[in-house]
Amino acid sequence: MSKDILFEIGLEEIPARFIRAAMEQLQDRTAKWLEASRIEHSGVTAYATPRRLAVLVKEAAERQSDVSEEVKGPSRKIALDANGDWSKAALGFARSQGVSPEQFTFKELAGVEYIYVTKNSDGVETSSLLADGLTGIVNAMTFPKNMRWGAYDFKFVRPIRWLVALFGQEIVNLEITGVKAGNVSRGHRFLGTDAVIAQPADYVEALRAQHVLVDVQEREELILNQINKLAADKEWTIAIKEDLLEEVLFLVETPTVLFGTFDPSFLDIPQDVLITSMREHQRYFPVLDSAGKLLPFFVTVRNGNAESLDVIAKGNEKVLRARLSDAKFFYEEDQKLQISDALAKLETIVYQVELGSVGDKVRRIRAIADSLASKLGLSAAAAAEVSRTADICKFDLVTQMVGEFPELQGTMGEDYARKAGEAENVAKGIFEHYQPRFAGDSVPSTEAGLVVSLADKIDTIVGSFSIGIIPTGSQDPYALRRQAAGIVQMLLEHKLSITLQEIFAAAVEVHENLRKEKHFAPELRNNLYEFFGLRVKRLLADDNIRYDVVEAATAAGFDDIVDVVGRSRALTEAVSTQDDFKVTVDSLTRVSNLAAKAAEGTVIEPSLLKEEAEIKLYETWQSIHAPYQEAIAARNAAEALRILSGLKDAVTGFFDSVMVMAEDEQIRTNRLALLAGVDADSRVFADFGKLVW
Repeated sequence: MSKDILFEIGLEEIPARFIRAAMEQLQDRTAKWLEASRIEHSGVTAYATPRRLAVLVKEAAERQSDVSEEVKGPSRKIALDANGDWSKAALGFARSQGVSPEQFTFKELAGVEYIYVTKNSDGVETSSLLADGLTGIVNAMTFPKNMRWGAYDFKFVRPIRWLVALFGQEIVNLEITGVKAGNVSRGHRFLGTDAVIAQPADYVEALRAQHVLVDVQEREELILNQINKLAADKEWTIAIKEDLLEEVLFLVETPTVLFGTFDPSFLDIPQDVLITSMREHQRYFPVLDSAGKLLPFFVTVRNGNAESLDVIAKGNEKVLRARLSDAKFFYEEDQKLQISDALAKLETIVYQVELGSVGDKVRRIRAIADSLASKLGLSAAAAAEVSRTADICKFDLVTQMVGEFPELQGTMGEDYARKAGEAENVAKGIFEHYQPRFAGDSVPSTEAGLVVSLADKIDTIVGSFSIGIIPTGSQDPYALRRQAAGIVQMLLEHKLSITLQEIFAAAVEVHENLRKEKHFAPELRNNLYEFFGLRVKRLLADDNIRYDVVEAATAAGFDDIVDVVGRSRALTEAVSTQDDFKVTVDSLTRVSNLAAKAAEGTVIEPSLLKEEAEIKLYETWQSIHAPYQEAIAARNAAEALRILSGLKDAVTGFFDSVMVMAEDEQIRTNRLALLAGVDADSRVFADFGKLVW
């Protein structure tokens, strides 16, 4: 026999950003408790609204499953004393398992006899476990922020106001912070009343009758359907940002979509400003035309029914008008600020105590950017744009608009710089130097934005590493991993002919020249290289490169990002499509193993090559060496691997007929030198010994 279980925790309004994780946590903890308690069931479904977290367990068994398990104890040698009596160790094992020594049996394991005992445990009634189990689940839940209330020491995301706990039609007898569980839930705060839940299966419909949609997916689909219908009716494009939809979803229990308008004169403000104000302050969805231009309308979601929507819309319009008026004021005031005055203010803003002001950071960015522009061979005009972009890339940080909306940094800089008469690439570069901001974001399209972005990110990383701020575990307060991943992404997508070490060198040199202290640890560059190595491996893994291919390719170096990605992809292609590639890998791995015995600096003497097979290997290697190196230099990994694979037959023939470790020392040394030369070429591409078959 089985019954459903319903457990609902009624709360004061939970912050929207906490709800999905809390719902999933309650579901996960419930499922794990059921498993640990040996209670069979046919699924756990979670529900959530701003005022409740709930789980419904379908067809939970009325009794625990019986269990019979065999437990291993000490070995016979330890279990019996010299007289053949049970030792203290054996008796202690019996007590710990709740059995008598008469129940012991001996079984052999790996040639040694051990005590074994079989424990049988009869399942108990599920109803007798639920109160403690559900209470334990609640006590174990964690949140980003907790509250205490009344005189209770108990902490939770918000105060608990009611509890529903049912096993079938039976109320589970539990109490938390003075709130006793029952079968009465609460409906919508304004539209509904209390809802009696006769049995768990009635939960969703009973709350629906009280204007609460507890099913998260149903609520989301309803919101989207209403938005899409409105867009179709009005011939609008309603911009739905996923994180805003997620927040709105957990702000309402009965969602009703409505729209309002705002004064078209506000459209003189940059579109991004208006959209940010609507989204961040009011949780509104912006309305666009078919060309992506903002229209003087907004869409919002009411926590209620469709009554008096015109009144609700007017109230929202009034609030939005005040917000946009503030934005307009900030925008107009900011344009009175000269860029030079803004740059002066950066000197008073502390970037990091040991790294100076934001003004100090800007000077480092400029110096690093100039160095990188030179290394990349930019034209004089492009280099000048890089310098100017670097000089003013942070000036908008002191504007009122960015002070109100920090996420608009760069966006406002681009707009204000363009209005101040800066070159188009410079203005655009100010916005782009923050890119990529997150995984999957676009990289800068202008040379100015690209080089300044590289300079900004490597300055942050080198500066942080130099004062001991290095990411460990989950701790990364300066988002250094994201900054490094951004550098790797830019190098790859723009196929830049610059290495990581060259970028490190440019940044370290600038820090040494512009910072007063001279305590850079000798291992700084090695630490940076290792740190970036992890980002490169993550990039390759995200590119669906096998772990062994990643290890093989990066073992040959990852200083050139474009090169290591190309080599990884070429190896992946060869491993998955070339049937005879394993022979190539085995040959080169064998070469590598023996080459390790060659003395460093040994030179091949062709006159000492006597056997036909070793002459063949030498000649084949010499014939492919130059074109192979050219393919490597050209970053043509597929061609380089094809050329290198041409050694396969010569290597196989060499090992089939040549004794490498000959008695004659000169012959032996020469053969090892030959293998070392071949190995040196193969290791430029990969450590083939790391490939797994």
